[in-house]
Amino acid sequence: MYAVVKTGGKQFRVQEGDVIFVEKMNAEVESTVELTEVLAVSKDGAITVGKPVVEGAKVVAKVVAQGKAKKVVVFKYKPKKDYRRKSGHRQPYTKLVIEKIEA
Repeated sequence: MYAVVKTGGKQFRVQEGDVIFVEKMNAEVESTVELTEVLAVSKDGAITVGKPVVEGAKVVAKVVAQGKAKKVVVFKYKPKKDYRRKSGHRQPYTKLVIEKIEA
C-alpha cells in the first residue's frame, strides 16, 4: 500500500516506514502530524485517484528531526567590472517517518 501526498509544494510517494525530508513544518520533535492532501492511494492493487484529493484519506507521520540541508553557494560575477558576490543558503527541513496510511 502506498500513497501520493502533497506537502510544502512538493509531492511524495510514501509507504509505511518510509523516511522523507519535507519543507519545514511547525511541529515539535517526536510529535505526530497528519498529511491530509492525499492525491492518490494504492490499496491491494487498486489505485484511487482524487479530484484533486482523495476524500477521507490521510497519512499519519512522526516528526523525527528538524534541521538544515547542506549549504548551497551562490556566486554572482560580472567580468571586467570588479563585481563579485558570494553568499550561501541552507534550506530548513523536517524529517518525517510515515507511520500509517488511512484510506
